[in-house]
Amino acid sequence: MTRKTILFEGIKFQNIEFKNLMAKIKKGGVLVAPAASALIDITRNKDYYKALLKSDFAILDSGLLCILLRFFRGEKAKKLSGYLFLKKFISSQKNKKDIILSVDPSDIDEKINYEYFKNNKIFNVFHYVAPVYVKSRIKDIKLLNKIKKIRPKYILINIGGGVQEVLGIYLRDNLNYKPVIICTGAAIAFLTKRQAPINIYVDKFYMGWLMRIIYNPKIFLYRTLRSVKLIKFFI
Repeated sequence: MTRKTILFEGIKFQNIEFKNLMAKIKKGGVLVAPAASALIDITRNKDYYKALLKSDFAILDSGLLCILLRFFRGEKAKKLSGYLFLKKFISSQKNKKDIILSVDPSDIDEKINYEYFKNNKIFNVFHYVAPVYVKSRIKDIKLLNKIKKIRPKYILINIGGGVQEVLGIYLRDNLNYKPVIICTGAAIAFLTKRQAPINIYVDKFYMGWLMRIIYNPKIFLYRTLRSVKLIKFFI
């Protein structure tokens, strides 16, 4: 069975192609791409879970979730990872005049991302280096004022999962217009080669987890093993 929207723990995942998704999000809203390693914590991280529920669009970033949906529920889930979404989005923005704001995790990432956008012929990009947010109160008046001043059409939040989604909802609910807020976290680091060298074939065959483990086993082996706990939601 193929549905355009797949419901998982109350989160409405878009089960559509990139082109159709872009047609839907152009009116504004928050897009999230929760990984399996983050989804297993929705019962404990209430703020993160609420942000996912309040999001306007969720995409099926997790290959494991897609497999479990097919195996246990017979749902034909089409994976659209944060990596692939962002890759196609950036390609679609070449030589366009839309204003983009990139929220980056560090000064180094800001410089690398700036060069990446420039090399891809995307020039109307502003940058903002995010502070280290306190998870119990994720607010940023400085960022909010910057957005109100430059009024970007797209806001790319490139910081960690569990925080970026809450920040995205905060921005949406406190702005006087509706930009497209894209919460794909570290996905841009795959494109800039700051993280594991993932490509479209690795992504297509659900092998991103393996490349991450090879690239940084200390971090990603643990995350991958924890992600298996996602099965508990289906049993």
